[in-house]
Amino acid sequence: MNFYVLTLFPEMIENGLNHSIIKRALENKIININCINIRDFANNKHNQVDDYAYGGGAGMVIKPTPVYDSYLSIKDKVKEGTRVLYMTPQGKTFNQKMAQDFSKEEDLIILCGHYEGIDERVIEEIVTDEISIGDFILTGGELPAMMLIDSISRLVPKVLGKEESFLNESFNNNLLEHPNYTRPFIFNDKKVPDILLSGNHKKIEQWKKQQSLIRTYKKRPDLLKNYDLTKEEKEFLQNYFEN
Repeated sequence: MNFYVLTLFPEMIENGLNHSIIKRALENKIININCINIRDFANNKHNQVDDYAYGGGAGMVIKPTPVYDSYLSIKDKVKEGTRVLYMTPQGKTFNQKMAQDFSKEEDLIILCGHYEGIDERVIEEIVTDEISIGDFILTGGELPAMMLIDSISRLVPKVLGKEESFLNESFNNNLLEHPNYTRPFIFNDKKVPDILLSGNHKKIEQWKKQQSLIRTYKKRPDLLKNYDLTKEEKEFLQNYFEN
């Protein structure tokens, strides 16, 4: 899978993702991250890419031409119809379902804004998806872009090594993940649940599913609106919380 990131700070993207699982995926050429510096297309002495906004207002706006030219520089390297994701607080809030959908793409282009934003005309010209990571403001789109790349990449086959690594994670089936334990068996007088040492894989999987249901009900009951509870699961939750 190929990521193309249009950014004013390519070194931020490159350094931030050159670690751990993503680093190994890059080294094994399972994914590629290509950063395109928008400043390289400024076409002026000082590589200035921003200007004052028409109509006044605080802050500067990134001009449309360098953004568009940076996009054109990679257009022939990607398939026709490749999605362009613009990181903006005005976009649709990113979630696991979107990560799963994006992970099926061969190429993705990510546009990082800065200052007060980007000239609206180039957004209308090239952007297919406006993406937000939450209802708050950052100084630029680089951190959100890295979050997207990390979240999407780990769903690409062979990045994690085993598909089971993400099948039971939080949000994968609109449920939060069950609690996890490792050695030592006793920590601060707290023991690992006996069921996990039983060797009975069927009962262990049942316990994990029940714990996921409990956690979701307690912490994120809104997720259950999109989860089709079975009759047994409804009865389990009812009995658990009544007792």
